[in-house]
Amino acid sequence: MQVKYLVKKEVLLEWRSKYALNGVLLYVVSTVFVCFLSFVSTKPVTWNALFWIIMLFASINAVSKGFLQESRGRHLYIYTIASPLALILSKTIYNVLLMTLLTLIALGFYMMVFSYVPEDLGLYLVATMLGSLSFSTIFTMISAIAAKAGNGGMLMAILSFPVIIPVIILLIKLTKNAIDGLDRSVSLDEIGLLVVVNVLVTAVTLLLFPYLWRD
Repeated sequence: MQVKYLVKKEVLLEWRSKYALNGVLLYVVSTVFVCFLSFVSTKPVTWNALFWIIMLFASINAVSKGFLQESRGRHLYIYTIASPLALILSKTIYNVLLMTLLTLIALGFYMMVFSYVPEDLGLYLVATMLGSLSFSTIFTMISAIAAKAGNGGMLMAILSFPVIIPVIILLIKLTKNAIDGLDRSVSLDEIGLLVVVNVLVTAVTLLLFPYLWRD
């Protein structure tokens, strides 16, 4: 029940300010347009790499604000009314919803601007959804740690690098298979590994966050 109300709180705050949505959409649209002006036509491999670079930085901007930009007073208030598990679950669920929406919008605009559609669009969409889930779970956990430790921006960059690089490699391999139109059975290993990564990150977050939140 607490998770439901906390997610609703996040949605209402975002709807009032529209900070994350408008800011990240502006970043995505402007970056895609600059890439189009710079490259005009790109090979599918380059097209794919550019998309994930854009989404990586968009996800950092969108997800990191969940903990890093909340005031100490709001943290204290939430501490008194909600359990740490409900808080981290609500933050993760909200970030997953936000990143899913942003990724779908960004992918649609990206394909429209470059006039290119992957051979296996269905698999590419599955990969982007897994990417949104991975970015959301990983950056939610790391932003929580960085917010408690202080010097959030620098610490988040340091902690994110070793975790996010393997995920990016898996996503690029998976989406490359979709672009080439390979049989979907070839991509089962990458899909399975991404699911495992998300499960492990979520489990570690649920185990560690209550101890972090009490500090």
